[in-house]
Order: sequence, then structure tokens, then C-alpha cells
Amino acid sequence: MIGKENLRTEDLNLCFQQLMMVAGGGDCGNSTRGVKMEAGVITEWKDIPAELLMQILSLTDDNQTVIAASGVCRGWRDAVCFALSRLSLSWCRKNMNNLVLSLMPKFTELQILVLRQDQPQLEDNAVETISNFCHDLQMLDLSRSFRLTDRSLYALAHGCPDLTNLNISGCTAFSDGALAYLASLCRKLKCLNLCGCVRAASDHALQAIGHYCNQLQILNLGWCENVSDDGVTSLAAGCPDLRTLNLCGCVRITDESVIALANGCPHLRSLGLYYCRNITDRAMYSLAHSKVNHRMWGSVKGVNEEDGLRTLNISQCTALTPSAVQAVCDSFPALHTCSGRHSLIMSGCLSLTSVHCACAVHSHRAMASLPYQAH
Repeated sequence: MIGKENLRTEDLNLCFQQLMMVAGGGDCGNSTRGVKMEAGVITEWKDIPAELLMQILSLTDDNQTVIAASGVCRGWRDAVCFALSRLSLSWCRKNMNNLVLSLMPKFTELQILVLRQDQPQLEDNAVETISNFCHDLQMLDLSRSFRLTDRSLYALAHGCPDLTNLNISGCTAFSDGALAYLASLCRKLKCLNLCGCVRAASDHALQAIGHYCNQLQILNLGWCENVSDDGVTSLAAGCPDLRTLNLCGCVRITDESVIALANGCPHLRSLGLYYCRNITDRAMYSLAHSKVNHRMWGSVKGVNEEDGLRTLNISQCTALTPSAVQAVCDSFPALHTCSGRHSLIMSGCLSLTSVHCACAVHSHRAMASLPYQAH
């Protein structure tokens, strides 16, 4: 027998199997396969408390099953639609657009929605429906939605102001004006993925992000070729809590961008500069000195010992010299060149082979101190 409290995992698994049998039959209220209990406990499937139903459904990551359960009867539909906060439709290979149009008016309590696609399916009317019904949405993944236009960004700006995490990587049709508009209304953004958004990720958009999205912590600008120092310096000035920034392939940026980040973003932990060939030693020394400066002002800015670079990608930055990169490596012990812990990435920079992290140096000294054994 299954009560309402203190259920073991195996109890829930058994209950879940029976639940799906009922879901397949399509009639939870009159099914003879339902459980029969004594007074004070569940007697019919339709009597399952909402929290118990959701606990059972939580045993699976298969959102197809959750959607199927919501169609069994009105009680289950209301329970699922009210309690479900996370939904992924990435499993849908066909007709995702129609599925979104059908489901979003029901799942109005969603906070996380993943619509990642292998082949573009979504259209603007689907995103507009999301914006009309899912006003509490915090995380939205629209990556590789090639068909979406600025209509979608304008709709999200008005309908989902609480967004904190937005992934529109590969959405090549968005303009920088629409992105700037979204930034002006979605001011709680903490994580923004713009990788490959060449049109949208411009200096104009970054200036808007720096002005309005002061809580931003993670930004991916990979291969956004229109980004220059003007945009990055505005970002550094307006987003002091920035932790991760990917500028790989942003070929127009120079030392000025890195210097602005070193001075304005004391919590920066990961910086990608792959193929940024205008970066010179001046940028590296600014990073190396930034830790000392931030530590001096730590009591004012809230900087602690855990802050500091942990990942730095300077692959193909061929203008850099070993002394400058070694200075960065020495300033941030979390940067490693040793085997299995590569967080200072220097591929394609043959002149930097002499740069080593502290643990690699210590290992070499330890080996050198071992007594020679004749064979």
C-alpha cells in the first residue's frame, strides 16, 4: 500500500509504473488498475495529491511522459500545469513550433524552458506565445533558432522581464537594435549567450547591456566579429560582477578591452581571447597587476581570495612573449599548464613553450632533487 508520506524510492518507482499504465489507458478516474486504500489514504488515482503526482513524475527526466500525464484527466492536467517549473522540448524533432503553441497556454508557471534544436523549427509566433503566457520565465534556450526574427526579442522584452539566463547562440537574424531593446527591459540578466550572433552583438548592443544589465556574470561573444573595444569597455564599466567572458574570434579587440576588464571586473575568472591577434604584452601585464590592485581595494569592492583568473585562452595570440604570459601565470595560481589541468591554453603560440605554472616548476625541482641511481 502507498500512503501520502514517507515514500521510499522503490515505492515511487512502482507507483510511477502504475501511473503510466493508467496514462496509457486515458481514464484515471474509473480505472480498475488504480490503487484501493483504507480510510485516510488514497483510494482512486484521481485522488492523488498534486505534490505526490509531481514527486512521482520527478523520477523521470523524460518531459514527453510529463506531457502525456497532463493529458490524462483534468485533475492531472491542472496539477502538472500548476507545479511544472522546468520543461525541455529538445527531444522534439518535428513540429516543435506547434507543440509550443499548444503547451505554453497551459504551462504558465514555467521558469526554465529549453528549446534547443538540431534543425530550425521555431518561428516568431511560438516565442510570442511563450511571452504571452510564461511571465515568470527565468531561463530560456533558443539556440540555433535560425528562423526567429526581431519580433521574438521584442516579445520577450515585454513578456518575460525576469529572464536571468538567455541563450540565443546561432540566432543570426537578430539585429543589435532588438537586442539593445531587450537589454533595456530584461535587466536581471546574469547569463547571456550570443555566440555567432554577428548582427546582434555589436558595440551598440554591448553599450546597452553594460548600461542596463549590471548583474551580468556570464557572456559569450564568440565569433562576433563586429565587437570592438568600444563595446567591451562599456561592458567592463557597467558589469562589475562579470565572471566569464568569451571573446574568441572577436578579431577587432585590442589591449584596451583587456585593460578595461582587468580594471573594472575584479571577479573575472574565465577569459577567452582565442584568435585575438591584436592582443599584446600590455594586456597581459594589466591582468597580472590587476590582482594586486583589487586586493588593495578589496574591502571596498568586496573582492576575496577566491577571485582571480582560473581559465585563460590565448591560443593564436602570436604577439605575446613568454615573460608577459608568465607574469599572468604567476599572479593567478589557479592557471595551470601542467598535464591534465590545462587552464592556461596557449595552442598555436610556439614562442610560449617556456611558460609554466607553479606546480609544474615544483614538480621539476622535486625530480631534480632525487638522488641519482646508477643502473
